[in-house]
Amino acid sequence: MANSEMELFNDSDFITLPQGENKGDVMVRPSVSYWSDVWRRIRSDRVAMVSLAVIMIIALMAVFAPLLCPYKYETTDLLATNLGPCREHWFGTDSLGRDQWARVWVGARTSLLIGIGGAIVPQIIGIFLGGISGYFGGWVDMLIMRIIDIGVCIPSLVYVTLIMLWLGSGPVAIVLAIAITGWMDSGRVVRGRMLQFKNREFVLAAKTQGASSLRIIFRHILPNILGQQVVSISSAIPGAIFLEAYLSFIGLGIKSPMTSWGQLCQMGASFYRLYPYQLFIPGVFISVTILAFYLFGNCLRDALDPHLRN
Repeated sequence: MANSEMELFNDSDFITLPQGENKGDVMVRPSVSYWSDVWRRIRSDRVAMVSLAVIMIIALMAVFAPLLCPYKYETTDLLATNLGPCREHWFGTDSLGRDQWARVWVGARTSLLIGIGGAIVPQIIGIFLGGISGYFGGWVDMLIMRIIDIGVCIPSLVYVTLIMLWLGSGPVAIVLAIAITGWMDSGRVVRGRMLQFKNREFVLAAKTQGASSLRIIFRHILPNILGQQVVSISSAIPGAIFLEAYLSFIGLGIKSPMTSWGQLCQMGASFYRLYPYQLFIPGVFISVTILAFYLFGNCLRDALDPHLRN
């Protein structure tokens, strides 16, 4: 802030008072919305911007890098097996002579899609069922909560294993497995928040004006909950990426010739003593991506917290 200015903040607008002038010369700046202020705070956080830049670079490379590569990720060349990183193959080749550069970035597509889908789909289910449970209460609340209580008693790996055996390997099957096991925690959180807001004054005012239950839920209550759920999504993405890598590593996830970072690590682990780059390169991308999402999620949580607004 310049030395010649002094800024006063309140909940609705920003007012600039030049020093040495009376109140009649006050210049009122346009009010800043909540989401505009969130983006301003994210921009001012170096960790958040670096993490976001890393995520965007990896996402762009996943989209465009395979298109610019002269080799196809599934094409084998038995005359060029287990080559180290070189001019022709920047990340080397695997035991079947497939280009690791193409496979890493195609694997990035798969891992990111599973991570994003595995984070968003459970949140949507949890918001829907948790919102219904908390708002309507009664037997609906009891039924949904008893399903959650029973579901959380069973290890999630049991669900995932059964679903993968039933639906087979593939990104859709993994996302469904994550959704079936992951919506319960989100549902509990949304139910608690719904109980907190459903008796507030603005909700009672909407009821007296004849607003329907769906309008009250989606227009008045959910906007007050979505900030926390956005943070939950950003925190769940690295967990879904890691779960996909784990499932692929133990043989329940993506199958060759389709690839993902976890499947590349699973194949590279068989030759890591002789060709460590086959395990090291996808492992580094998994670690960097998960770290970037976690750091950005923490920064986003702080930016969305109204108590930390300046």
